[in-house]
Amino acid sequence: MRLLKSLARGLEALDYLVAQGGPVRLTELASALGVDKSNASHLLQTLVAGGYADQVEGRRYQASAKVATDPSPSLEDIIDVRDRLRPALAALVEETRECAHVAVLVGSRVWYIDQIASPLPLKVDHPIGSLAPLHCTALGKAFLAFGGANPPSKFEQHTPKSIVTQLALNAEVAATRKRGFALDDEEYTLGIRCAAVPIYNTRGQMVAAIGVSGPTARIDDIRFAELGQTVLAQIDKIKPGVLNVL
Repeated sequence: MRLLKSLARGLEALDYLVAQGGPVRLTELASALGVDKSNASHLLQTLVAGGYADQVEGRRYQASAKVATDPSPSLEDIIDVRDRLRPALAALVEETRECAHVAVLVGSRVWYIDQIASPLPLKVDHPIGSLAPLHCTALGKAFLAFGGANPPSKFEQHTPKSIVTQLALNAEVAATRKRGFALDDEEYTLGIRCAAVPIYNTRGQMVAAIGVSGPTARIDDIRFAELGQTVLAQIDKIKPGVLNVL
């Protein structure tokens, strides 16, 4: 099985921080993982951004309190989610001819764990292993509406359409819950629209979000209004219990 290298390295780094039980230097982590200092720094900053590590005095890093109270998903669980949702991703790309992607929640952001690109020349790209905010992405809004994610303390404006107030976000979350899927109307990147839906395990817990993104050149207002229902219909075909993980 081909592992997601960036995810695997990040979780290895987190495991190392947890095992040390206290602050470690960047060079110590690099040596333990067999990577150079640049890669080690990138891994640590990703963990910090996701809320799974803290940078402390002397440029040292340690596992955050979040790890003890809300453990990160294991690599095996992430791979399991990815593999089980692969057929749905492929079906969505075949049906919509747009990019389909899966993300899990890490701290205050979503973490892309898989993607199948559009077969068309003009396409959207969400690199596997990248992080994105909650308030201005469809995947993130899905976690806010259905997954119990905490709203951001700061609203970074990525485009003129980005939500920048708690009041506006509350209204968007309520609308998302009512229609059953989340939308991103050029809020994270101008020229790109996205629809996403929650994925639950057998315990009723949201474990992932799956979405479809495409350029506004192809996703006009009419198609955008239908996109969320298209994703919902495809996800409804997943057998109950298929995601009894995380």
